[in-house]
Amino acid sequence: MAPQRRGAPKAPEGSGAAERRRASSTKSVQAPREVQTKWLRTAVLGASAVLAGLLLWSRLGGDDGITEVLAHRSEILSGRFIEVPCSEDYDSHRRFEGCSPRKCGRGATDAVISRDEARRIRSIAEKGLSLGGSDGGASILDLHSGALSVGKHFVNLYRYFGDKIRTVFSEEDFQLYRDVRWKVQRTIAQAFGISASSLHLTKPTFFSRINSTQARTAHDEYWHAHVDKVTYGSFDYTSLLYLSDYLDDFGGGRFVFVEEGANKTVEPRAGRVSFFTSGSENLHRVEKVHWGTRYAVTIAFTCNPDHGIADPAFT
Repeated sequence: MAPQRRGAPKAPEGSGAAERRRASSTKSVQAPREVQTKWLRTAVLGASAVLAGLLLWSRLGGDDGITEVLAHRSEILSGRFIEVPCSEDYDSHRRFEGCSPRKCGRGATDAVISRDEARRIRSIAEKGLSLGGSDGGASILDLHSGALSVGKHFVNLYRYFGDKIRTVFSEEDFQLYRDVRWKVQRTIAQAFGISASSLHLTKPTFFSRINSTQARTAHDEYWHAHVDKVTYGSFDYTSLLYLSDYLDDFGGGRFVFVEEGANKTVEPRAGRVSFFTSGSENLHRVEKVHWGTRYAVTIAFTCNPDHGIADPAFT
């Protein structure tokens, strides 16, 4: 008879088998905890990313109403024009055939004023504004009337500073200003199919310097939507020459054409000219500047020679 094999002896309770069962039970408890920890970590990171994105968007000047960029800061535009129906604003003013808007719209170009010219024009603004400056976030320099922001008020820089002005500005500064104005005038005339000689510079035409300082007076509240033809009856065509770069020199401060559900924005770029007919078809505003300093010059034109102003002269 073959010898009988005996089975392996059973391990007594409390041995390694029992310990393995306890280890397995412990792992099954730890697993859900680990999943919960990973989920919580992921949720926190996700929320942080969203918050950071919102803060960045706010810092850069995001605006929920903007749905389309008319002129992006990274583009170099040879010319872009969008025609829009004219409002009735012009009907309540004297019309000048061949000049008063029949074709309305808005445009932007980087091909008229060079970045070097913009830098030199900005230098004029910086020199003039160094004589004063608003206590709030928006300062104005008007070389035509002499208006200069000082504290909470305006002074006439030509009367206030007298002969000192000749040590601040030069004839070359004023000649450059006139040359740039004429280039913008021709650009507007070409875009709207009118004669450049039918346009007349009108007031106010001015430099602006905007930063994030809290407004002190109503003059500092530049961000409200408005219509130029309603605010200034003489305006028929408005233009802006930007003298600093969006997101390099400042955040916020984009120019916004306000349209229901479809706002259009122009992102400033030094040397960029933005222009438009001045009626209600081009309701607009400027976003609040959140950081840095935004420089621009507003150049306005009228068809009515009675509302025209002369170029500034270095005398």
